[in-house]
Parts: sequence; structure tokens; C-alpha cells
Amino acid sequence: MSRLAATARTLGELIAFPTVSAESNRALIAMMAHRLEDAGARIRLIASADGTKANLLASFGAEAPGGVVLSGHSDVVPAEETGWSGDPFLMRDSGGRLYGRGACDMKGFLACVLETLPDLARATRPVHIAVTYDEEVGCLGGRQLVETMRAEGLRPRLALIGEPTSMRIVEGHKGCCEYSTRFHGLEGHGSQPDRGVSAVEYAARFAMRLLELRADLRDRCPAGSAFDPPHTTLQIGRIEGGVAHNVIAGLAQVDWELRPVAWADRDFALGAARAYCDEVLLPAMRAVHPEAAVEMLTVGEVPGLEPVPENEARAVIAALTGANGAELVSFGTEAGLFQSLGCDAVVCGPGDIAQAHKADEYVDCGQLQACLDLLEGIARRQAGDGVFMKEKTGP
Repeated sequence: MSRLAATARTLGELIAFPTVSAESNRALIAMMAHRLEDAGARIRLIASADGTKANLLASFGAEAPGGVVLSGHSDVVPAEETGWSGDPFLMRDSGGRLYGRGACDMKGFLACVLETLPDLARATRPVHIAVTYDEEVGCLGGRQLVETMRAEGLRPRLALIGEPTSMRIVEGHKGCCEYSTRFHGLEGHGSQPDRGVSAVEYAARFAMRLLELRADLRDRCPAGSAFDPPHTTLQIGRIEGGVAHNVIAGLAQVDWELRPVAWADRDFALGAARAYCDEVLLPAMRAVHPEAAVEMLTVGEVPGLEPVPENEARAVIAALTGANGAELVSFGTEAGLFQSLGCDAVVCGPGDIAQAHKADEYVDCGQLQACLDLLEGIARRQAGDGVFMKEKTGP
């Protein structure tokens, strides 16, 4: 069996695990840990607080600073869209495309890593394989993993995050910050609105203030920003509240997000939102109901991947793939977390992001072959074969 055919088979096995973020990923992690351990890797499982999920960190080569980390997430978004041609968790091979939830985002990369284990196991220099949970809902596992690595002094030099980029090198993306703002008012009869505090109405006023902040964020756009769009974006994902037409709503919530170009934009927008709640909305609510409250809940804050002039990961991946340059993208990944650890990081993986999060998600077999070629090149590098051996040993 060719390595590509074996990769397709492994991808089918991974897709069959329905690792939607709301569910456990432990069965998939156990399967991958077994494959890695059989290949000679040193295995570490890092469980979530409730124990239902886990990160996997596997290592080959020397137990020393430096080296490379190959990272991917195990969770997938729900497969509830209409338009699927078959069972989303049963891979279908058609016309050189492999269909299924997670085929593109991002179990294709994980399958390639598993099928490159015989080469990676030859490494004399450090190779780490990181598989995280709950990337799709705030990079929760990635944040835990990186903080564990930071606390233990584990510092890979290079990080490759295998999100779908059509095997192009991505050297920068915006951050992703997700918030929920919850309004606690006072329920009452709809015929006497002045005697209650409508949480829905205050949520609507807050939403309007967020929309006003969009213009401010456009004005803060850095000169020469190459992002698309070039400025920090803010969008409202959901507004929920109320129970009936004739009942003053006692509870409402606004779910919103920022995609900051610079972390200072996050500070600006979050500060303005909090000030509006504390100085304008809350006093008006408490004038009627002293126990009224507004909660600002942080769902997740993930830093972006900052483009830097000197990036060894970019240089190594470009040399191995023959790429002539690197790009910026608007979607987020866990790369910024590894950059915060001191790694030179890039994003490069099989599949087109346009196929992610939609019905009949697929990855092209040609993309998987290109990824296998890249990983085999990294394996040769870490085994001391060929060129690209000059590497710093720390951040």
C-alpha cells in the first residue's frame, strides 16, 4: 500500500471519531497515543479540568531544548448543516477528494503526521507532536498545553501548525477574542414596562454601542496593514433573551467577538464596552432595580500570529516546499500561542479553508501528498540528513 493510500485509510479512521467540541476526544487521543507509542514516542496526556478531554504531547529525539513541534487540533465543528451527501462521520472517496467532517479542518494533517511516524521516529533532534482539544471553541486545549510547556521549560524552536492553507505558508493572522455580555434585569408584566428592567432592551443598547466601536476600530487601522480586512473587526454573533411578547425580559445575553490586528485594539474595545456598561447602562438599570447586574464573560482570548522579519520556521518550510513567499490570513489558529512560548511559527497544511465548516467538507489527495512530502523533509532534517541543520537552541 502506498503511503498516500495509507494516509487516506487513517484519515477515514480519524473522521469516524465524532469529536465535535461538545463531546469527548479521549477515544481519538487514545488511538493516536497508541500509534505514537508503538513508533517509540514518549507520550504525555494532559487532561482537561473535568477529565473528559485531553491534549496529547508526543516526543521523539533528544530530550533537549529546540527542535520542532507539529501541532493540530482534534475537535471539529458540528455537522448539522443541510447538504451532506452522506454520513459526515463516514469518509467518502470520490474523484481524488476525501469527504467527511474534519477531512480538511484538520484531521487530514493529523493523518499525514501518523503516516510519517516511521521517518519521524529516526529523529535525533527533538520532534514534538501536539494534538489539542477545543480549538474550535476558544483554543482551550492549546492554551492549557502551552502553559504546561511554559511551566516545565519545554521550548521548541520551530512550530508548524497544520491548519488548511492549501499548503501555502502563512506567517501571520489576527487574534480571536470571544465574549458574552449578560444582562440581569427585572421581570414584570408587559403592560407596565416602567416597573421592570428589560434585559433585552439594555442588551440592544449595548449591541448598538458595539456597532459604533466598529468605526473606531477602522480608524485605528495600522498604516500598511496587509490583513484583509486591514483593521480589527468586531461582530455580534448572537443576541438571546426574553420568554414571551408580554413579559418584561429578566435576562438577555449578547455574544460577540473581536479579531484584533494588534492586542492594543483588544484593550481599547474591551475597555470601551466595559465603560459603557459601568457608566451608562448599569446606573440606569439600578435606578429601577438596585440588584440589576451586567456580567462581562470572557469565552476565549487567543493572540494572533505576528509577522516578524526573521522567522526560521518560515525559512525552513519554504526551503522544503519551494515556496516563494508567505501570506497573511483572517482566520485564527493556535500558532500565536506557540509564538508566545518563543517559537518561530508558521501555519501550513493540506486542504482549503474554504471547504471547512460546511457540508461535504473535503480534502484533495494531492494536498495530502504535498503534506506528506513536507513532513518527510522535516523528518530528514531532524534526523540530521541533508541541509537545514543550523538552528538556535532556544527562544
